[in-house]
Amino acid sequence: MKKILTVIGARPQFIKCAPASKVIRKYFKEVLVHTGQHYDHEMSRAFFEELNIPEPNFDLGIGSDSHSAQTAKMLIALEKVVEKIKPDLMMVYGDTNSTLAGSLVASKLMIPLAHVEAGLRSYNRNMPEEINRICSDRISDILFCPTRTAKENLENEGIKKNVYMVGDVMKDLILHTVRSKNFKKRILENTLFNKGPFCYLTIHRQENTDDVVRFKKIFSLIGNIKYKVIFPMHPRTRKQIHKNKIKMPANVCITKPISYFESLAFQMNAEFVITDSGGMQKEAYILGTPCITIRDETEWTETLKNGFNKLVGIDKKKFMSTVDKCITLKLKPNDNLFGHGDASEKITKVIRKYLC
Repeated sequence: MKKILTVIGARPQFIKCAPASKVIRKYFKEVLVHTGQHYDHEMSRAFFEELNIPEPNFDLGIGSDSHSAQTAKMLIALEKVVEKIKPDLMMVYGDTNSTLAGSLVASKLMIPLAHVEAGLRSYNRNMPEEINRICSDRISDILFCPTRTAKENLENEGIKKNVYMVGDVMKDLILHTVRSKNFKKRILENTLFNKGPFCYLTIHRQENTDDVVRFKKIFSLIGNIKYKVIFPMHPRTRKQIHKNKIKMPANVCITKPISYFESLAFQMNAEFVITDSGGMQKEAYILGTPCITIRDETEWTETLKNGFNKLVGIDKKKFMSTVDKCITLKLKPNDNLFGHGDASEKITKVIRKYLC
């Protein structure tokens, strides 16, 4: 069997890899490499267990560091793995440092590269993720786009060869998850859902957590919401809160990092979601929950078009106006925006044709 080396390292990549790996392994020998970019148990091992992702063949254990140092360590470690395995194709997901490292190693060692979630653009080059996306797309041999907008972005940059609009693998997993008995059981067991209306908050991006003034302003805004705010705290966020001695508003209920199932359940039951996560903007849209994004731009521009997602930055007037609208917002998402839940099959079909 042909060998595919898949590089993952962060929570969003675990989620994207889960449905795709199941289909890929029907036709190929997949070698899974976990870079260790997310080293916290709740952010890593728990997701592997819950999503039934195969045990990594290699766990590089890179851990946290500056962007440059972390990527450099990944490059060195990944090169050794590739030289040992000699894969027929390298696969990377999304836009993390693990994505960039995998892409660069594949390019340097002349291994064909497939990028899942290609073509996303926020057009803000101050975001590390934006640079990772652009570089990975430039050197990929096969580009899998989740939406029409992503495909058009690549066309506008002159990238037209081996570009495929396949839909979003996250929709594959969401549809499978919400229909499962285990998921429904989790909802029934969670008592937080029975204690009145709430909104669901996640904050972790560098642009928000590393700017102390902005970070404090975000929680000042959150304190004005009349609902309880469920807040599973990301390790980066926890560190910055402690470092800067930021006091949580009375309406914020902090929890430890939660599982994928629990995150979807909270989003489904929330009045609305507040986040700076790219993945959660999509999840909320697919689940039909209004989303307030604490950013000034987004790579998921499609979610903005029908009012399901609103960019508010840290503007108080815009934030509170959007909160009021979200409380009464009743919209139906375009169910086909992120495909039909068969992206994994489409991706595998293209790879089979390319390699076989």
